[in-house]
Amino acid sequence: MKNEDLGYSDKLEQYKIEHNLDSFETGRVILEHKERYVLKTADNEYEAELIGNLRFTASGRHDFPAVGDWVAFTEYDKGKALIHAIYPRHSIIERQAVGKTGQIQIIATNIDYGIIVQAVDRDFNLNRLERYLTICNTSKVKPIIVLSKIDLIDESQLESIIGSINKRITDTPVITVSNQTKGYNDLQNYIKTGHTYCLLGSSGVGKSTLLNALSGVELMETREISSSVNKGRHTTSHRELFVLENGGILIDNPGMREVGMTDASSGLELTFESILEYANGCRFNDCTHMNEKGCAILEAVENGDIDEASYDNFIKMEKERMHFESDAQERKKKDKDLGKVIKEFKKQRRDLKF
Repeated sequence: MKNEDLGYSDKLEQYKIEHNLDSFETGRVILEHKERYVLKTADNEYEAELIGNLRFTASGRHDFPAVGDWVAFTEYDKGKALIHAIYPRHSIIERQAVGKTGQIQIIATNIDYGIIVQAVDRDFNLNRLERYLTICNTSKVKPIIVLSKIDLIDESQLESIIGSINKRITDTPVITVSNQTKGYNDLQNYIKTGHTYCLLGSSGVGKSTLLNALSGVELMETREISSSVNKGRHTTSHRELFVLENGGILIDNPGMREVGMTDASSGLELTFESILEYANGCRFNDCTHMNEKGCAILEAVENGDIDEASYDNFIKMEKERMHFESDAQERKKKDKDLGKVIKEFKKQRRDLKF
């Protein structure tokens, strides 16, 4: 195996040279748990942590490694390493951190494709599907929709589901698979050597089953759906990166019941492009498309030219995005004010010494 098989690129090599990182080893984060990491290179795996300077100068979540990152490190003991620097990311899939106002949670980095998995028997939800599409589009990650467990519904139900997707979502591949491995060959055609894929979806939709099918071995434990609450049990408890035999790189994720929007304006524009095409006809340039007179989008909804459910979902996510942006700005202001207080305190201590 070479680092290129893990997704290493000429751009990363150029960055390494330009920033004098030649003396360090280069590895990819394949596992993260409470600021402890597992790094993989072409030859070995290492348990790693951050050097103190990198930890103490971090100003936010983006300054810490995440699964999918490339890092510069040194080995200080057999199988033990210190991370000295994080290489630039070409993509970051993130969502609003659950229960933390104005903060983000990084799902994975340096992703090329997002595989959005929904089970057709109980999990299928078009609104949630558009949410996953939006976080992919925001990250400039190419989405692939996988409908799992198709053996649990009849053909007419499946055709209805696919039809509802095609009505609201265009230019995105839709692949159907079953627990009997049907359809996985179609998905294999999208898996390319050196490209990184991230599994996205709720608990119990079959992400671990999909990973096992693509790898050809039992990499992840799978469990039955809980019949008492009709929800998937959490099989995957952490994010982890796997290299497949055919050369693809796959990141598995714990199930996500909440997919909160961050600063996703560009992603919303791509996901709801067919809706926003009408915005050119709005009376006001700063139209919010919510209640203004002369809004071309609202008129199209009333006329039936825009799917009302899709419009409602767009507005809901746009409001979330606006709230997140406002909360993030308020949090940034508080952090800045706190920084000023600490700086003034340090200055007073220096003055007292003299």
